[in-house]
Amino acid sequence: MKREIVSTDAAPAAIGPYSQAVKATGALLFTAGQIPLDPKTMKVVGETAAEQCAQVMNNLGAILFAAGTSFDSVIKTTIFLKSMNDFAAVNEVYAKSFSGSPPARSTVAVGGLPKDVLVEIECVALLPSV
Repeated sequence: MKREIVSTDAAPAAIGPYSQAVKATGALLFTAGQIPLDPKTMKVVGETAAEQCAQVMNNLGAILFAAGTSFDSVIKTTIFLKSMNDFAAVNEVYAKSFSGSPPARSTVAVGGLPKDVLVEIECVALLPSV
């Protein structure tokens, strides 16, 4: 198995010492947590948790695509919320990205997120066999 960095201009560039995603060739993709940044402007998109979640899912989708996989191959996600009061709104937007059986998931409320956003999501996905 080989470790390979995944990077795409279709998702926000890393804003710290991390990669957008790392894949274990032919096995798994591990994304960094994605926040609701527009990849072109690097500005936060949306004021509500639902609006921010939509941008986060767009960013994750772009990274999955760049790695040669999709939401259908996601096996685990972790959602970080600034407030559990946003759980239902985020859940509704999040669910739209998964057509069949959704992946395993953990959702936690945290004391704060980068750029003071309301939601951050990371995922682990299967990669196609090489």
